[in-house]
Amino acid sequence: MNRKLIAILRGITPEEALGITEVLIGAGIERIEVPLNSPRPLESITMMAERFGADTLIGAGTVLTAGEVEDVANAGGKLIVSPNCDTGVIERTKALGLASYPGVFTATECFAALRGGADGLKIFPAFTMGPEGLAALRAVLPADRDVYAVGGVGADNFSQWREAGANGFGIGTAIYKPGLSAGDVKERAQRLVAAYDEVMA
Repeated sequence: MNRKLIAILRGITPEEALGITEVLIGAGIERIEVPLNSPRPLESITMMAERFGADTLIGAGTVLTAGEVEDVANAGGKLIVSPNCDTGVIERTKALGLASYPGVFTATECFAALRGGADGLKIFPAFTMGPEGLAALRAVLPADRDVYAVGGVGADNFSQWREAGANGFGIGTAIYKPGLSAGDVKERAQRLVAAYDEVMA
């Protein structure tokens, strides 16, 4: 699981979850989140974790409470991604042995998340901060912690974000949105992986 790419499947349904997950893994993306504001998200996560969980990091996004962390853990999810920095969510995530990627934007939020035990940081929304803002923030963050740029990030600007200090990316509508077929997602995923490999190698 070398590529630090998280596919964000907002709006996915249980009926399409396995097919989409299979093509993502085939393209080389092995970190996948189902946002909890998707239709029947825990059902999707359960199916995905049972089929693919041994080889992938599957879990939930838009996780806002400690109770939701427990729900995801019970569904077999191992990844917890939030849009915000809630130390209660981070601490519950780590207590259950799951991977924690909270959303942060300021230095205060970054260091609060790291103190809480976060495995990595999700800069969100990245397009608002911009690469220059991330570069300034990255200068004060521990070099050994992963920083994912999420929001407005794609194959055309991976290089700018890497130069600014991002070493991972969360990809939403550039890889999946409701209505796309598994074939559509496969093509998008392959393009993203090729761009990632070119920039991050």
